Amino acid sequence: MTDRTPLMAGNWKMNCNHVEAAGLVQKLDWTLKDGHYDASKSECALIVPFTDIRTVQTLVEGDKIPMAYGAQDVSLYASGAYTGEISADMLAKLKCAYVVVGHSERRDYHGETDEIINAKAKVVLAAGMIPIVCCGEKLDIRKAGEQVPFVLAQVDICLAGLTAEQVASLVIAYEPVWAIGTGEVATPEDAQEVCGAIRERVAATFGAEAADKVRIQYGGSVKANNIVDIMAKPDVDGALVGGASLNADEFAKIVMFYAV
Repeated sequence: MTDRTPLMAGNWKMNCNHVEAAGLVQKLDWTLKDGHYDASKSECALIVPFTDIRTVQTLVEGDKIPMAYGAQDVSLYASGAYTGEISADMLAKLKCAYVVVGHSERRDYHGETDEIINAKAKVVLAAGMIPIVCCGEKLDIRKAGEQVPFVLAQVDICLAGLTAEQVASLVIAYEPVWAIGTGEVATPEDAQEVCGAIRERVAATFGAEAADKVRIQYGGSVKANNIVDIMAKPDVDGALVGGASLNADEFAKIVMFYAV
């Protein structure tokens, strides 16, 4: 039996201005309280746009909401002439707990490579925050049956040079690209196949203790009606949730999957 606390992280992507963010956080808080949310059974985190972080921080701290929050990306650079970039120190000062690195949309639209994601993960860790390191295959790789070796190759590069202790502390999010925002969802067996293989690779590379402690999420069209079956798998330790996290009622059901 594992003692890994599942992490349900809602990735808002480019949605919600700071006023809308305040309303969504408050509604989610009320909904979780109404459901007698138990943070020891499932950790709730919101991964929000940069412009929403301060608002979310103020609410979480002021109202003592049992909820973590974080950012969707980070700069490789500490400071300087990098217009439009946001440094790890800026995020740490806002008390972000998590930073997503290597989301498939960053890979596709901004050309981020596994090597860049590896460097960003190291920047996040150095600033005292937890990276959520994303990996996953596109449909052609899945159809060819190459999803496991493809994802493991990503993981090898994304985690290269980290210590076993660092790997134990971070989060790996397996997000099959063909299932993101498409309504298609990997079966619980699909999720377990790859998440289990990732854990085995972590064990082989960083040791059994790191493999036992690292949390591995599934991401891709996660909904309240499929989360229970996904979470029943032994190597799935939570979910990276997209569109469903913008609906307080839906996301609350996902966070409280254990109560179903």
